[in-house]
Amino acid sequence: MNKLYKSLVYDLQVSLSVLDTTELVNDAIKIHNLDEDGAKLLGGLLTACAYMAGCLKSDKGAVSITVKSGDGSATVSVSGDKDGHIRGYIDGAGNGLKGGVMTVIKDDGLFRPFLGTCELKSCDVSENLMQYFHKSEQIETAVSFGVKMKNGKCVAAGGVVMQLLPGTSEENMDKAENAMQNFINAAEVIESLGADGIIDKYFSKETEKSGVYLTFPAYKCNCSRKKIEGVIMPLGKTELLKIVEEEGCVSVHCHYCNKDYKFKSDDIEKLF
Repeated sequence: MNKLYKSLVYDLQVSLSVLDTTELVNDAIKIHNLDEDGAKLLGGLLTACAYMAGCLKSDKGAVSITVKSGDGSATVSVSGDKDGHIRGYIDGAGNGLKGGVMTVIKDDGLFRPFLGTCELKSCDVSENLMQYFHKSEQIETAVSFGVKMKNGKCVAAGGVVMQLLPGTSEENMDKAENAMQNFINAAEVIESLGADGIIDKYFSKETEKSGVYLTFPAYKCNCSRKKIEGVIMPLGKTELLKIVEEEGCVSVHCHYCNKDYKFKSDDIEKLF
């Protein structure tokens, strides 16, 4: 089961998040028929999205992360909401992403969405996410995510995030930095201990003081036939029936769940 633990540690001056997203990545592998490289790349971003979605405050909150290669040949996009419904897709990134830009859009239901961008520092999701927080949100953040594959299956995915809150003392900065050294190979630690074990082994004394908030992110697309009906209806009955006549049906593909919605002439008649 996917898990996201959140707590405050080190005199409540450091925000801690611990994730196990193994099931989330395996669901993505099944839906998109990913090879190991694609699973690692998309899985890392799904984990990042699960973390950021877990930080949303509004019930209507949503976040998306899109990474595009420098030459425009590859795109990876993930999105999630306050309920922990995470989804994503990968297009043309079979050889990884070299160069390019990461764009984050966060909508917490307040005024207008926040948009931040940063150039890709490397192919490592953790490094890119740390750079994003440093440059776009000016929050010192340590991130260690990992995805471990074996025989086409994800055996471990997840990691640890620690953010310094305003006014963090040097002593607690050092504690956070030292703690992160235990998660340099995050996937190995997740495979060995799981998210529960990480909390128990490394942070049990700290979380006794502040408590732990636990949520269960899951791969879930928010598309539905009804939503797709709302997308195609503005084309009008005449245009839709013309498409059916020319192509046999109106077909709409959802990249996130890899599902096709098909509408024949009878379906179009019922819509109007």
